[in-house]
Order: sequence, then structure tokens, then C-alpha cells
Amino acid sequence: MNMNDMIIVSVDDHVVEPPDMFTRHLPAKYADIAPRVIRKPDGTDVWDFQGMEIPNIGLNAVAGRPRDEYGIDPTSFDEIRPGCFDVEKRVLDMSANGTLGSLNFPSLPGFAGRLFGALEDKTAARVLTEAYNDWHIDEWCGYAPDRFIPLAIPAIWDAEITAAEIRRVATKGCHAITFPENPVPLGLPSLHDDYWDPVWRACSDTGTVVCMHIGSSSKLVVTAPDAPMDVMIVLQPMNIVQCAADLTFSPIWQKFPNVKVALSEGGIGWVPYFMERLNHTFETHHEWTGANFGGQSAAEFFLDHVILCFISDPVGLKLVGEHIDVSKICVEVDYPHSDANWPNAPENLLAEFAAASISDADINAMTHLNAMREFQYDPFSVRARENCTVGALRTEAIGVDTNPTPKGRRFPHRKGVQVSELNPTA
Repeated sequence: MNMNDMIIVSVDDHVVEPPDMFTRHLPAKYADIAPRVIRKPDGTDVWDFQGMEIPNIGLNAVAGRPRDEYGIDPTSFDEIRPGCFDVEKRVLDMSANGTLGSLNFPSLPGFAGRLFGALEDKTAARVLTEAYNDWHIDEWCGYAPDRFIPLAIPAIWDAEITAAEIRRVATKGCHAITFPENPVPLGLPSLHDDYWDPVWRACSDTGTVVCMHIGSSSKLVVTAPDAPMDVMIVLQPMNIVQCAADLTFSPIWQKFPNVKVALSEGGIGWVPYFMERLNHTFETHHEWTGANFGGQSAAEFFLDHVILCFISDPVGLKLVGEHIDVSKICVEVDYPHSDANWPNAPENLLAEFAAASISDADINAMTHLNAMREFQYDPFSVRARENCTVGALRTEAIGVDTNPTPKGRRFPHRKGVQVSELNPTA
């Protein structure tokens, strides 16, 4: 395939919310409780919410920075690329990367909306959740409906309210919602509990995809508090492996077979071994555990209900076809995080596809057709297909500087940064 003919839809990117995001979406009586940006004496910007300070951790917004300036230090809006929080600039950055469509996970409220759930006043929490979703759908995605896939946050403290919100945003064209890959660390019932049935029923009824992002439980795989940061970064996808096992043996898909779960930022290389392990476990133990997949193998049951997502996975791509069904795979860019495939996603993806001898038809499936089908996203109804390609989009971004731009580090690098120093924002 010619690189310029590719069409790329990323099902995992991130937004750094702009300071004025709540201005137009909160009733006046709640304006005083809205999160607001304050600048600290050291020059960093943080969100102030109910006495809590929520920073933009550096690794969440390093697009356009040289790698030697990466770090976990808080930043200011002046120090991050405008495309992180300015939707007009974001679309230009997408075009410069040859990316047609993008699904954006939140930053401020956490991947699963847990920030608002911490409020004692649950009416206010619901209002803030709805205001966030309205901003995201109407303003962020509404700026360029052909370029964004809307993603709502849940009212994570209440299954019935979350179900109602899923149905409300579906009427606005949003058919994806974030949800923790493990609710238990948040003090909530597990995926095995029927407490969440209203959520799964609403997703089934509306064709809403449940997006479970690594770290959305607020917990990453950590071996020890004094482990180097490198250990946590290497092990991040293990959250999704744990989630995949939970989902397969939970009652969710037995009760609601139409529910699809996107395993966001989990990669795909682990999937064949995981499916072998599922089948081995079922065959060896189902007679006493009672597991039952209705005549399917455990691996078939799992693969029927998931959307597998990867940023870069050369090993996983070599397993596509014989070991992983190509119709289940979508690509990610991860802008503006440190793993982002920006601004060279087309070059990087095509190199990996070529090394794995992926056919043009399978490239099209993974780069855009699967995402369009699963997320009810139809950009071709708005813009002609020939204007959706890498080559066409990059001509729309003439003048966008994608070269790394040093900003200088606010704090000097220290060797041996430990996991305990990270303040998770997921």
C-alpha cells in the first residue's frame, strides 16, 4: 500500500481540557463548584477542585517535546503543545499526522470520571458529569464532527445514573463510554457483580462501546513503591490482561452478548498466548468451576466481544490472521502522551505492516474500517473518501511545525525516579 493512500482512525488519544471548558455548560447555581485553573508560584498550572490540586503530569502532554525533556513533573499550559487543549490546533496536528479520526480520553476527571464521583453532593457530581460530556460532545467533537469519535465519562458512583447518561448521550450521537478496567480499587463492585447490569443493558440497547483504558482503575501494575519508573511503564499493558480475564469469566457477556469492550492501549502481542491460557484453564477446570461458554471455546467467546487496540506492536502484527482475527483490531496514536505515534504514525504503521506482510485489505480493516463499524463513525458521509487519506490530510496542514520544540525543563532530571513519586491522573 502507498502510505499516502492510507486512512487512519485512532481509537485512543487524549485531551487536556482547556481552562474555559465549563463556562457554557454548567447551570449558574453550580458555577462556583466548577474546577478552575490556577497558576502556582512556581509557574505551573493546576486545576483546583474542592481544595484538591490536579496537575497535568508531563508524560500526559509531551507531543512536540524532545525526549530528554520528558518527565512526570507538572507543567503549565504555556509549556505544552496547543493541540493538546485547543481543538482547532488539534485538528491541524491530526492532519499533520495523516490522522482522519480520533477518540479522545479525558484527563481532568480521570479516564473513568472518578474525580466528580468524589463529591459528597451527588447532584452536583451528576451535573458536572453531564456538563463535561456536553462540552466534549458539543464543543470538542462538535468543532469537527468528521474528525472525532465522541466518548462520554460515566457517573461512576451510580450504575443507574450512568445508564441514564449512556442513553442521554446516545441521543447526541455518542456511542462510546469510558469505564474502569477494574472498579474494585475505586471502592466499587467488581465486574462480576450484577450491580452494573443497568450499564451493560444501556450499552447493549444503544450500541455503545465500553472503553476500558489501562490505568482507568487508578491502579497500574506496580511491583514495589521504590521500583524505578521504567518498571511501571513496561508493565502498563498488564492491567488490560487482568481485565481481559475478568471480563471473560464475568457474567457480563453471558447476559448481554451484544456489549463490546475496547481494551484501550493494551496492545495485541499478548492475545494469542492469553487465548491459549483461557482454553487450557477452561478445559482443565470447568467441570468443578462451572465455567460455560455455550459451546464456544473460551478464546472464541473472548474474541467475539472485544476490540483490540495497539499503537505499535510489530510482534502482534505477525500473529494477525492465523492467531488474531483482523476484524477485531484497531490502531491508536495516543496523542499527546509519551507513547504517541505522532507525527509519524503513517510511516511507523506502514513499516510494521510491511514487516509483517499485512495485505492492503487487512491494513484498511485495522486502520479505519473496524473503527468506523464498531464506533458508528461515518466520516465519508461528511467528507469525500479521497480527502480522508494521509496524503490529502497532510496537504491541509501545510505550515504546521512538527519538529521537536525544546521548552526547557522546569526541574532537573534525577536518576532513579520511583513509582511512589507518581501522582496518578487516570
